[in-house]
Amino acid sequence: MEEFSTGTEPRVPAVKPDSKPSSFEEVPPLLEAATDVTAAAAVEVAEVDKDLLCPICMQIIKDAFLTSCGHSFCYMCIITHLRNKSDCPCCSQFLTNNQLFPNFLLDKLLKKTSSRQISKTASPVEQFRQALQQGYEVSIKELDNLLSLLAEKKRKMEQEEAERNMQILLDFLNCLRKQKVDELNEVQSDLQFIKEDINSVERHRIDLYRARDRYSVKLRMLGDDSGTGKPWPSSIDKNSSGIVSSSLNVRGGMSAGYLQNKKIDGKAQVSGHGPQRKDALSGADSQGFNQSGLSIARKKRVHVQFNDLQECYLQKRRQSANQLHVKQESDKNVIHREGYNAGLADFQSVLSTFTRYSRLRVIAELRLGDIFHSANIVSSIEFNRDDELFATAGVSRRIKVFDFSMVLNDQADVHCPVVEMSTRSKLSCLSWNKYSKNHIASSDYEGIVTVWDVQTRQSLMEYEEHEKRAWSVDFSRTEPSMLVSGSDDCKVKVWCTKQEASVLNIDMKANICCVKYNPGSSNYIAVGSADHHIHYYDLRNISSPLHVFSGHKKAVSYVKFLSENELASASTDSTLRLWDVKESLPLRTFRGHTNEKNFVGLTVNSEYIACGSEKNEVYVYHKVRNTATGNPHAC
Repeated sequence: MEEFSTGTEPRVPAVKPDSKPSSFEEVPPLLEAATDVTAAAAVEVAEVDKDLLCPICMQIIKDAFLTSCGHSFCYMCIITHLRNKSDCPCCSQFLTNNQLFPNFLLDKLLKKTSSRQISKTASPVEQFRQALQQGYEVSIKELDNLLSLLAEKKRKMEQEEAERNMQILLDFLNCLRKQKVDELNEVQSDLQFIKEDINSVERHRIDLYRARDRYSVKLRMLGDDSGTGKPWPSSIDKNSSGIVSSSLNVRGGMSAGYLQNKKIDGKAQVSGHGPQRKDALSGADSQGFNQSGLSIARKKRVHVQFNDLQECYLQKRRQSANQLHVKQESDKNVIHREGYNAGLADFQSVLSTFTRYSRLRVIAELRLGDIFHSANIVSSIEFNRDDELFATAGVSRRIKVFDFSMVLNDQADVHCPVVEMSTRSKLSCLSWNKYSKNHIASSDYEGIVTVWDVQTRQSLMEYEEHEKRAWSVDFSRTEPSMLVSGSDDCKVKVWCTKQEASVLNIDMKANICCVKYNPGSSNYIAVGSADHHIHYYDLRNISSPLHVFSGHKKAVSYVKFLSENELASASTDSTLRLWDVKESLPLRTFRGHTNEKNFVGLTVNSEYIACGSEKNEVYVYHKVRNTATGNPHAC
């Protein structure tokens, strides 16, 4: 213990700086000296690292304490050990808390070692700063050189930073200019389309007005005497109407005496037809007022949905400009006129169908007088091939077939079905065969798919392969013997009425809510499921779907095809979506209705999409409408 009480400090070799003055070029050797000191310390630390580890925790010793047997440990480590055992962890000699002593020398060495380890990972600037803090002497000339070097370095870094900022700003401005030029070119192109279409529409509008005026002149000439009747001025061109009237007088070659002889007869005819002409004019005026009111209402609808219609017009106009080789006669639904662009004619058809209807009118109400099933819920309504019959099904366990013309024309208190068929379970879906008007398929809550003959009221085939409730069934439009079904057992099954077992089986990972054949081919089906997606399959390769349409946030309740390429879907997230199955792209999202639980039906045609809600409302959408504008037509 005497050697620890001498008070002499261990001798540490000092690094003496060079006494010669250093020039500006000699500054790097100063940093090199500091780095050499750090490197030497790092080597020394690496050699003694193993001796500085605690034998218990194998980490660098903290708060070193020495035992009577000469071993050093962390204070907390040795105290914790002595609580369980009374021996030294290294030599197993008997040891108690009273035989522990602070190791000040080791603590001092550990602090130096820690500082050396920190300096080993420090940057050259940090090492130089530490060297200055430790008392390294630097002359004024060296400091001036260092300051000049740092100032030059700072100026260079500022210059580089400014150049980088200017380059970033220049790139942004060039990109913005390119974008705006493209937008300007697009706007100029759109303006050119609009000018051409305005001229074309104006020409056809003038032709229509002239044709109307010619028709009006003929009608008045027929109503009046040919001698006294005179054409009314045209609403298009007063000068031209004057020329026409004068030419008629000249061409008639009638003398003044002849006109005087006919004057009395003319007055008599005018007086005789006066009341009739007054009534005709008043009727025409009222009809004009009605047409004017209708025109105003349609114009209001156009202004309300102006953004959507503008997008539709520009899209069709640009497509027609990019596809000049496509003939206008290829689309029979579009009204083609001389001088009309195909895109303009197509948009005119869309605009006319969009503004044609403003509300739904009830033309008939089906009244069911079933006293034994007062809580009767209809879950499916389907029309047959010729729209002569329609069938209903639901929780009543019965398929009821009604004559549409009788329901439409007979205002009876109770409508009786022409055919009624009983089933074993509650029904979820119906589907008429598109070729045989007497065949209809049903799916029920027990997972049974049944094909019925409406004429004989008997079941033709029963398929019982589904293990849970079957939600949907659909006959193929192109192959009358094929039908498809989907169930809560996460399986889609394809059936053939000529076989007793399923033809294909698609095992999916989520419950199947709806399934539909593509109307143009029996090889493609669309499947809506509880995983929020629509799976589009090619039945010739069922290993994976052709495409999975994502976008709905909840289960997809219904899918319906508007055409071979357009698919509509309804979800419990209160949205309807329109998809292009050919290009595998989403087209539109329809919002505006509120649906807290489930849809109660979805039906479509080539232009409109209609859905029912649990609030006893029907919402009708036009397929050109966008996501964020307006409300649907609620009834």
